[in-house]
Amino acid sequence: MVLRISLYTAAALLLGAHFLRAANLVAVALCAAAPLIFLWKRRWVPIVLQVLAYGAAEIWVVTALHLVNQRISEGRDWTTSAVILGAVVLLTVLAGLLLNSRVIRNHYSH
Repeated sequence: MVLRISLYTAAALLLGAHFLRAANLVAVALCAAAPLIFLWKRRWVPIVLQVLAYGAAEIWVVTALHLVNQRISEGRDWTTSAVILGAVVLLTVLAGLLLNSRVIRNHYSH
């Protein structure tokens, strides 16, 4: 369970760093606070965190598409950026999917 929570926390902090680069401090604070929801032992916790993870993955996909299009229009190499952001998307989706495990459901079944 520690690995699942750690992976989710890493995904949340990566998204927070993305928002920090844009100087969106409210979004940074929300991303930093999201993993704290794990402290509640309620049935809705994994569902809410999964929805947040999938929303974060969508943000990363939009960001990747924007960045790739921008680099292509500037005639710059875009493959490295696409691979890196693709990996971040996969990490974020995996963090959400891992919250659907039996271990998590049993822990948050109250």
